[in-house]
Amino acid sequence: MFIQTEATPNPATLKFLPGRTVLGQGTFEARNREEAAGSPLAQALFEVPGITGVFFGSDFVTVTKDVADWAHLKPAILGAIMEHFVSGKPLLAGEASEVEEDTFFESKDAGIVDTIRELIDTRVRPAVANDGGDITFRGYRDGVVFLAMKGSCSGCPSSTATLKNGIENLLRHFVPDVVEVRPV
Repeated sequence: MFIQTEATPNPATLKFLPGRTVLGQGTFEARNREEAAGSPLAQALFEVPGITGVFFGSDFVTVTKDVADWAHLKPAILGAIMEHFVSGKPLLAGEASEVEEDTFFESKDAGIVDTIRELIDTRVRPAVANDGGDITFRGYRDGVVFLAMKGSCSGCPSSTATLKNGIENLLRHFVPDVVEVRPV
């Protein structure tokens, strides 16, 4: 098994591509050992000293570190990923899967919200997945769109620029009622 790695815009996060499907649909994020309990692979990755976050996408795993050096972490991470896929263990234990997060918006804004969600799902999420992360719609109120950033996007130094210069401009272009985009 050959696992490729890719840098992400977040220097604290590295993207691992095992060359196979990781999570068929949805995403999974663990920001600590307790959240990792839903996944044998996430648990194994949190056993590596210095790991502070794990995110699974359709065909990739992103791992976030603290101040530790990637040169010391990569061999252990690659070993944990390889061992997991060779073992045949499930990626998620039992019922663990992406839970649709609560969203908020007023019923009068349902049409606007549908357009926003479609733009995020078709134009934003695929681009963000290329960088090892995900962005999901969380709410809309008074022209403000609230988005949750996951994986390499969470805590990324360029996330504010992505939100303001990229996503906000896109949404304002297609949905004139949007005045601002904020992270949650």
